[in-house]
Amino acid sequence: MTVSRPDRRARVADPHAVRGAMTDVELIWIVQRLEHRIRFGRIAGKRIITPRTRIVSFLPGAVFAFTRWSSNDYGTVHSRIDILRATSLGEAYTTAPFVRPGGELLLSLQGSAKVGAALAAINAIEAAGLDPCDAAPDHWRHLHNRISAGEAARPYTAERHAAWLKRKALNQ
Repeated sequence: MTVSRPDRRARVADPHAVRGAMTDVELIWIVQRLEHRIRFGRIAGKRIITPRTRIVSFLPGAVFAFTRWSSNDYGTVHSRIDILRATSLGEAYTTAPFVRPGGELLLSLQGSAKVGAALAAINAIEAAGLDPCDAAPDHWRHLHNRISAGEAARPYTAERHAAWLKRKALNQ
């Protein structure tokens, strides 16, 4: 008796169908050349592909920060941070490099100064005793707009966070 095995090379039309609506992020690390890392986020799964590459997965609704940095012999060439919310099946999403299938883009900044300002804002949220994963999506959009315009952003305080949690409770 022959056991039929599915074709491993078969393509799936809907990327959500295979991973059960998870959002996958490919992380790469090559010493002093390339670094992709998660700055914050609740990782739901992890797969090691090679010693330099791994894939982390996020459940729908999870908010995470994905930083990318590359350099050559003369210094930093590219620096970028994206803060995304993992989407559910059927939800609209924005594609981002190394993020499959994509997510709701809350913040996207390029350049060392802008990325540094975003990381400082994340550090300030953590210093206030709050988890950046739980911060209001509107704050990330505000931060994106203010940093892009070269202006100072409002700090994310415990009061703003409490207001966000109350708004969120009303919508559920």
